[in-house]
Amino acid sequence: MPELRYDPIRPRWVVIASERSLRPQDYIRKRQEPKPSNNCPFCTGNEKMTPPEVFAIADAPREPDTPGWKVRVVPNKYPALRIEGELKREGIGIFDVTTGIGAHEVIIETPDHHRHMDALSEEELQAVLIAVRERMLDLRKDERFRYILFFRNHGAEAGASLAHPHSQLIATPIIPPVVVSELKCAKQHFEQKERCIFCDLIKQELLLKDRVVAENEAYVVWEPFASSFPFETWIFPKRHLHDFTQLSDEDLRVLGRVLGETLRRLKTALDDPPYNLILHTAPTPHSRPARRHYWETIEYDYHWHIEIIPRVTKIAGFEWGAGLHINPTPPEDAAKYLREVEIS
Repeated sequence: MPELRYDPIRPRWVVIASERSLRPQDYIRKRQEPKPSNNCPFCTGNEKMTPPEVFAIADAPREPDTPGWKVRVVPNKYPALRIEGELKREGIGIFDVTTGIGAHEVIIETPDHHRHMDALSEEELQAVLIAVRERMLDLRKDERFRYILFFRNHGAEAGASLAHPHSQLIATPIIPPVVVSELKCAKQHFEQKERCIFCDLIKQELLLKDRVVAENEAYVVWEPFASSFPFETWIFPKRHLHDFTQLSDEDLRVLGRVLGETLRRLKTALDDPPYNLILHTAPTPHSRPARRHYWETIEYDYHWHIEIIPRVTKIAGFEWGAGLHINPTPPEDAAKYLREVEIS
């Protein structure tokens, strides 16, 4: 019997169409890979093909924009938002317009053109996450930016235009609506119960176990109760912390281990699916005066986390028209499949 499940964090309703229940192998299909390039701008030796790097991690001292790096961060050559200019916001009748001020950076995760995030070692993933943290801290110095979103598109169907392993950071002059919804829900829960809604959710999922994929001393991985997409997977720190940038190098090492294991489970279960990976964390600290009512309890009510969305189904007319997603694989079944996957 199908169910409609409600997610109080977003908030949203989702149709869990269990009568259509699909197994991992039912999703496997021919993937559209980004077109290979014989002259990849992200490969080592081609550093001059990108804009000048803004950050890099290397084992030994090196000149900028030269080989020898482990992780390299460069401005996006075709940015969605531009860092130059003055931030202005105005109304046009009932509409609002804000100048497209922001920053758009590419994190080149490895010199190796063929080793994606699931194939990187714990230490290599730690280096990528350190780069994310350091670039977030630097971009936060610009008071025009209210939010910095880290995301990764894997596979052409998920929006990747280049095959070389990379992820992205975009700093925006607004707080994205999805994050605003989470912030409001978290604040409301805290005002009612004086507890973090995400901490309550972690305790509940660990107690029930049926949606938990994996856990260690610091992190828990699960399929959300109202999953909008098949095999939608969340990674949460067990320790309450609202801001990703406050993580230590050691914290990021452990996170790298969990992230790598989770991506390998998804890759094995779903035959290397295209996916989107998103980090949700607190907005920039100087956003607080502009939206003070959001921030009174944010250090206590919000909880950073990672969301991974395999792109194995398509959004069609019903989803767009009703605002309701149809998920043919109950999250409890997805969690069971992922728990049973053998990974190296």
